[in-house]
Amino acid sequence: MGQPDRPINPYRIGEAAAMLGVSADTMRRWVDAGRLAAQRDEHGHRIIAGAELASFARELARPENAESEGRPSSARNRFPGIVTDVLLGDVAAQVEIQAGPFRVVSLISRESAEELNLVPGAPATAVIKSTNVVVERRS
Repeated sequence: MGQPDRPINPYRIGEAAAMLGVSADTMRRWVDAGRLAAQRDEHGHRIIAGAELASFARELARPENAESEGRPSSARNRFPGIVTDVLLGDVAAQVEIQAGPFRVVSLISRESAEELNLVPGAPATAVIKSTNVVVERRS
């Protein structure tokens, strides 16, 4: 019997972990616990099918599985992170949040930034709700 068919759009453990913003060790634990299926490639490395990883990512992102802040919201794109920079202007503030591997920059009112006490080092969540999203495919 030969090697099983190679999954479509396979991801190695480290690549899959980077996609989900977790460590490779966390990804290995999820695979070992049976939460996510993986196969071995011809070199013995564990690989995860792209469709399988996408399904798992959707499950992780479901509101009941995500960190709840106790407020109902229609926004589904929530990026918890840490404030890394705040530039206060006369009327507006530019707030930079590092959310895992993602840098999110937002322009909000100065009053809001001050009321939320947004300073470098403060925990914050970037909540994004947009009708225009640009999607680029990576190779």
